[in-house]
Amino acid sequence: MTRALVNLQSRLASEKGATAVEYGLMVALIAIVIIVAVTAIGTNLADVFGDVATKLTGLAT
Repeated sequence: MTRALVNLQSRLASEKGATAVEYGLMVALIAIVIIVAVTAIGTNLADVFGDVATKLTGLAT
């Protein structure tokens, strides 16, 4: 019986699950930062290409 209690206590004291949750949170935050950065850069890049296309269209006529 004591062996079962010691085994249960060691499993409850293990921090493997907490570490996995922390890594999951870090990955989620990094993904959010990447999505925000790509969205901002994509919007600016679309504006730049739009300006270039407008100027090239003006030269072609």
